[in-house]
Parts: sequence; C-alpha cells; structure tokens
Amino acid sequence: MAKRLAELYEMVGTRDLIEIAILAVATYVLLRFLGKTRGPALVRGLALVVVGLFLVTQVVIASFDLTELGQVLDYLLSTALVGLVIIFQPELRRGLIVLGRYRMVRYLVAENPPLADKLSDAAEALSWECVGALVAIQREAPLDACAETGEQIDAEISSSLIRTLFSPRSPLHDGALIVCNGRIRAAGCQLPLGQPPPGTSPHMGMRHRAALCLSDETDAIVLVVSEETGRISLAVGGRLEAVPRENLSRRLADLLSGPVSSADAPVQAA
Repeated sequence: MAKRLAELYEMVGTRDLIEIAILAVATYVLLRFLGKTRGPALVRGLALVVVGLFLVTQVVIASFDLTELGQVLDYLLSTALVGLVIIFQPELRRGLIVLGRYRMVRYLVAENPPLADKLSDAAEALSWECVGALVAIQREAPLDACAETGEQIDAEISSSLIRTLFSPRSPLHDGALIVCNGRIRAAGCQLPLGQPPPGTSPHMGMRHRAALCLSDETDAIVLVVSEETGRISLAVGGRLEAVPRENLSRRLADLLSGPVSSADAPVQAA
C-alpha cells in the first residue's frame, strides 16, 4: 500500500496539481456559499464528509487500479448529487438569493422588475384599498406643461412610493403622477379637463375625465384607479378601457412596448 502511494506521488505532475488546486478552490467557494444559508453547520459538515469520502475512495481506486469500482462510484456520486439537490433545495434557494446580492452579479443580471410590473403592483394594491390614483406615462409627446404644475420629484419608480404618494393623507394624492423615461418626474400635477370625447358617460369622475382628455391630446398612457369602486382603467388614444387586476401588467407591457392604436381600447363607461 505504501509503495503504491509512493508511486502515485511520483506520478503527480504539474497538470494534476493545477486540477487539485482548482478543485480545492471550488470546494472552498461552495462551502462559503452554503455557509451563508440557514443550517450552515449541517451543510458544511455533510459536504466535508462527502468530499472526504470521495477523495479517500479515489486514492484507493487509483492505488489498486479498481476500474469497475470507479465506474460504480461515478454512478453513486451522480445519484448522491441529485439527492443532495432535492434534500437541500430550500438551502440552495436561499444561497442563490444571497448570491444575487453580490455587486458583481447585479452588474450581470438586471435586478429591477419592468415598469409595467411596478405600476401594476401599485395599482392593484390601491384598487383593493379603493384609493384613487391617476398616473400619466409619457411616450413620444412631452408632458412638460402638466409636470410643471406639480411637485418635482425625479425618483425611481417603486410600488411603495406610488402608494405613499396617493395615500389619502398625502398632500399630493389628488393630483396626477407623471412618469417620464421610467422615473417619477412629478406628483400632484393637474391634467387638462377639456370636453370628454363623444360617446363617453356624462357622469364621469374627474380622474377619468382628465385621463381621457390627456390621452386624446397626447400619446400618453394614463392609468386610473377609481376611488369609489376600485376599478382599474387605462386611457389610450382618447378611449377608456377597464382592465382586470390579473391582466393589468400584461396589458401595460403590450401598450408600452408597441405603438398606441385606438382600435385596441374599447370605450367603457367610467
């Protein structure tokens, strides 16, 4: 046994040392990564046992040239890896969450949800609470005149910020929110209140009327949440479309990614 180990030591070359170093570094990084999840002692202890047994078995196989046993070990190792993934799925999931917090990964992967998801999340929450809201999304036509009537914010869009701005206790809740280039430009803004397009209800509320007028004069997409019913509507091309909560994100994404067509938005009573 000692003679075979000595021969094995003499056979180790530069390439083998590099491979061993790479495996050692990979094992260390894996243990550090798993150590940040819940139950780090259990995970690291089990990993050390598995790695130790694997290395000892490999040495024995190489010493006695047990080819068949090596093939069986490869099959068992594959099965064990699949089993570990299943058993430690929650820990691996938390580890991936921790990995996503590293700055290098943030540069490689976009971490912010799309604009449509942020707006729909806020609108759905306001709808359940029956809190009125009015959000104008600028497209090609500028909304500078409307933005100048409100409070300049220039903030990143988030569901919590939108809900705070439209809270009944907020001094800006009665006005409109202007979204420009994926950011909140201004809040508490006044939208034009002209004559509503023909065919609309004469008993329309102020928010829906302002949304229709702005969408008729510009190519903006206007999101409205009714304070009385909690219903969510989209004003596009001078027409008002009631949108179910579960379809709001997809509908907003379709409108933001393509040209506005008035035929796509059926007239609805407010």
